[in-house]
Amino acid sequence: MPKITISAHDAPAAIGPYSHAVKVGNLILVSGQLGLDPVTGLMVEGDIVAQTKQAMINLRAVLRAGGTSLDNVVKTTVFITDMDRFGDVNAVYEAYMSQNKPARSCVEVVRLPRGGLVEVEAIALVE
Repeated sequence: MPKITISAHDAPAAIGPYSHAVKVGNLILVSGQLGLDPVTGLMVEGDIVAQTKQAMINLRAVLRAGGTSLDNVVKTTVFITDMDRFGDVNAVYEAYMSQNKPARSCVEVVRLPRGGLVEVEAIALVE
């Protein structure tokens, strides 16, 4: 099966040597999305709620560029720097994934790139 690299024009540019996503067969594997503004490349202003909203918007943009949507996500991993903010992150996440409840892991980490407070990666089906 060929591996197809996905680049989304509506998402922030990758900040390292990786692709927004890779499509293999009917799966798309999306790299972690931070709360970066796609126009400026800077972290959005605000707390973990604002960053989570932007991370989900960025995730949606990458999925769209790969020919799928949030409705087809089968697994996510959420990285947060403060597990005490899990409820805030969960509320935003649920607003984007209310119709689709994929498998998910949530892990507290010490640091994220660019001082991010949250990062979301996903695996989705492409129909």
